[in-house]
Amino acid sequence: MYRYDSFDQRIVDQRVDQFRDQTRRYLTGQLTEDEFRPLRLQNGLYIQKHAPMLRVAIPYGQLSTRQLRALAHIARTFDRGYAHFTTRQNIQYNWPSLEQVPDILAELARVEMHAIQTSGNCIRNTTTDHFAGVAGDETADPRPFTELIRQWSTFHPEFAYLPRKFKIAVTGATHDRAAILVHDIGLQLVRNADGEIGFRVAVGGGLGRTPIIGHIIRDFLPRAEILNYLDAILRVYNRFGRRDNKYKARIKILVKERTPAVFTADVEAEWTQLQGGSATVPAEEFARLAGFFTPPAYESLAGDDPGYRAAVADNRGFANWVTRNVHPHKVAGYAIVTLSLKKTGFPPGDATADQLDAVAALADRYSFGELRVSHEQNLIFADVKQSELLSLWQQLKGLGFATPNIGLLTDIICCPGGDFCSLANAKSIPIAEAIQRRFDDLDYLHDIGELALNISGCMNACGHHHVGHIGVLGVDKNGSEWYQVTIGGTQGEHAAIGRVIGPSFAADEMPDVVARLIEIYVDLRHDDERFVDTVRRVGIEPFKERVYAPTH
Repeated sequence: MYRYDSFDQRIVDQRVDQFRDQTRRYLTGQLTEDEFRPLRLQNGLYIQKHAPMLRVAIPYGQLSTRQLRALAHIARTFDRGYAHFTTRQNIQYNWPSLEQVPDILAELARVEMHAIQTSGNCIRNTTTDHFAGVAGDETADPRPFTELIRQWSTFHPEFAYLPRKFKIAVTGATHDRAAILVHDIGLQLVRNADGEIGFRVAVGGGLGRTPIIGHIIRDFLPRAEILNYLDAILRVYNRFGRRDNKYKARIKILVKERTPAVFTADVEAEWTQLQGGSATVPAEEFARLAGFFTPPAYESLAGDDPGYRAAVADNRGFANWVTRNVHPHKVAGYAIVTLSLKKTGFPPGDATADQLDAVAALADRYSFGELRVSHEQNLIFADVKQSELLSLWQQLKGLGFATPNIGLLTDIICCPGGDFCSLANAKSIPIAEAIQRRFDDLDYLHDIGELALNISGCMNACGHHHVGHIGVLGVDKNGSEWYQVTIGGTQGEHAAIGRVIGPSFAADEMPDVVARLIEIYVDLRHDDERFVDTVRRVGIEPFKERVYAPTH
């Protein structure tokens, strides 16, 4: 993974000192709230409902155990002993005191981390596939390219004050695990007929108030031109994007209003002026960046481990966990493991300081001292020997991170909602917990099969409810919290926006509503058909009719 050089460390340290002085001046009345707001946002600091919230960048979702232990220390020392992993592969602290935020930033800088550009109208943390580098379906490892974009976008003066926040996702696989089609820019590594590596480029995706699936504006872009082409897209956005109305300022609105064809022509014309210029990336730079992501010292192992296969056959609990949480690795004898942060009764994506320390110790022992954060709010050990999976599972059970529910109904994606966020219309976490309790029967979950349930507390869609097979949106109705339900959404290469089934529901109705949706699906499904596929086949009307039918 990437390591700071002397320039990186110096500029981050200087940023900490700068913000420490800005905070001091604000607290002593030398800066007004309006003057301080852009300064704190540039350093990832929000003012939420009850306290400040600090969002920390985890570039492309990859962490060393040294960094994870620092995050645990911050949670224990400066917060309330826990932290929250987000759908942007970041981590948030919900209860820091404003006076201590500069100290937190200093602690982050010691382990080559920061909170720069995790908020504000700039290019945010670039995300990628949480199986990057180890998945068998990769055209190329996306992490070197994501690191290139991270370096290009950080402190880029031309893109520091965009019309609105801007998000980029990159995948190197044929199966899109990075949800690139719901980002402002989505990039997929592909090969052309000559076997050359390049990018398929999608622009104008996004969720929020106006959910839109991104448009492919280029089927193949030579890899050397990636920064020139990104410059071209951002320049067109800066030139034509609206700044008079923040609800119409995202690039997705610009692409829609200009039409994808006109927007593409604008970008291609701009790229013509930049092509082959100073931002063209030489092959040596790609090689240098690839050097940050060299494979660990894998052992030479022969296929499936016999002891592992025997344990799967003899232990039903272990077998269930393997089925849901263990994924194929491109290296023989190894596996990818997802640690579920979705145990019933706990807020999705939350982890205590003690849990983070324990995970760091396990990653040191089982996964070469590194781990990943997924945009689905779980953690990943990318390189575990099959022969050690049983031992790892036994220890994860004690930690509370071995729930075998990845991809199932209780693997809920959920924003912090009204419990913390001042923008939220309704609480999200209690709804998630109520649904988890209702479906806390693992046998039933496995019978239901793959089902993504996403919850957002407001139209900003931080819980990605639009692309949930079942999406739940908190809405305000005459000062009360209600919940609108969509079905049929999905992320990935076949991304689609869910459709609203009808009027909203009260909070205490939500577990019953989800239960009725599942009952209808079970009645209507064909053999081995997923919930979302049943919805696509029969439409939403059968669900709508029966969900709203009188129950007595």
